[in-house]
Amino acid sequence: MTKPMIDKKAAIRKYKETIQPMGIYQIKNLSNGKVFIDSSKNLNGAKNRSMLQLGLGSHMNLSLQADYTCLGENQFAFEILDQLKPKEDLTYDYTDDLKTLKTLWLEKLQPYGEKGYNAPVKSVK
Repeated sequence: MTKPMIDKKAAIRKYKETIQPMGIYQIKNLSNGKVFIDSSKNLNGAKNRSMLQLGLGSHMNLSLQADYTCLGENQFAFEILDQLKPKEDLTYDYTDDLKTLKTLWLEKLQPYGEKGYNAPVKSVK
């Protein structure tokens, strides 16, 4: 029995056209409950990138990185808080939608100071 031929170009095109899960995530310190909130157009990629950066000691959030380095991987969890539903228009830009959704989650959870790793958002006057 012969294997069916796979059209590699078609498979790559289909992959690129597939919209990845996108939305809001948190990295939670299980020992003290502090959270880091962020958004991504690719939640799976964000998880892989964030955990790799933390493991290598190169995460952009220095306070989160310091706690991760001190406490270790087992004391942190990556959790998806909210997801955007994809539009039928493949050219739609989700940047503003993610920004708005992130703002709502920041307002809800207030992950600042003792509660989290995010920097307070400066209000524009």
